[in-house]
This record gives sequence, structure tokens and C-alpha cells, in this order.
Amino acid sequence: MPGRDVPAAHRRLRQIVEEYEPIEVILGLPRSLGGGEGPAAAKVREFAQVFARSIAPVPVRLVDERMTTVTAAQGMRASGVKSKKGRSVIDQAAAVVILQNALESERASGNPPGEGVEVVV
Repeated sequence: MPGRDVPAAHRRLRQIVEEYEPIEVILGLPRSLGGGEGPAAAKVREFAQVFARSIAPVPVRLVDERMTTVTAAQGMRASGVKSKKGRSVIDQAAAVVILQNALESERASGNPPGEGVEVVV
């Protein structure tokens, strides 16, 4: 979620959905290494619920994002990218890892990745 301006994030993401017309939207769900959920996951679930309502009927799915930042940072280092590039670049690379993991999971299982966000009217 970019910054603390949640309404602005919703607006920007809706614009992206309108422009690119995706078949679904994948959001990372932060979990602890043990798989539990804390305050950050609760915030993402709330964000996802409001966002899903605003872009219905496009489905929104939450996928586990554990270790994606670490994987992204390692990949960037292996490619020679300096970690001084900043958090936003690592977050972008982690988003790519989240999507790759979701696509691989769907290919392997034949089922949609993660869990769907139910739109409550």
C-alpha cells in the first residue's frame, strides 16, 4: 500500500484497473514467518475489502507475501543493483515476486492463488 493516504491509493489502483482491465487483482498479504496474521494483515484485509467493492466485478485475491522482500533484495543484489536504490525499488521487485509466485501456484494446482476477497455489499 503506497504511503498512508489510503483513499489516494484506492483512487490510483482503480485508475490502473480501468486502464488495463485485468481479469483479477492480486494483493500481497503480510504474514509472520509462522503463518500468523498481525495488524499489518488486518489493514491489508480492510484495504482489500474496500478496494474489491470499488472495482467489482473484477475479483481481488490475497496471496501470502512471506519472504518476497528478501527474495527480491537477493535477486537485485545478484543482478548488481545496489541496495541504496531504496525501499520503493525493493517493494516493486517484491510485487513482481508476489505475482510470479501466484502465477506459478495457479499453474501447478489449477486453482486460483491465495484467497478471494468476498465483496460484501
